[in-house]
Amino acid sequence: MELHLRQQFELMLSEATGNFVERIVHRCGGEEEALRRLQSDPNSEGVWIDEFVNAFFEEHLLASVGGSAFVLEALERRTVPPDAGGTVSEVLPRLARAAFADVLAVQAAQLIQRTLVYR
Repeated sequence: MELHLRQQFELMLSEATGNFVERIVHRCGGEEEALRRLQSDPNSEGVWIDEFVNAFFEEHLLASVGGSAFVLEALERRTVPPDAGGTVSEVLPRLARAAFADVLAVQAAQLIQRTLVYR
């Protein structure tokens, strides 16, 4: 991936992480509870990571084959869950969202943990 595209992806991931953490900390009533729910079930009440990723992809024009390819290229070393298959235009968005949700959950947990340490 070219450097400017890598930087663009890193900025988007940073924005997503910050927005996601702010949202779940507010919804869960604090950092500790947000971290607990995020780590136990990223789609639990107040966290809803899949919902967030879907909205983020729509807002940032990633909900297309090209957008999905951009995300997957940036996350090429990550493992994705098994997929039911289908056409390329069906599979790529699901894989991109799954990979992005996985890295977002890790980044969000790390940000919350840093916040807890430096309080």
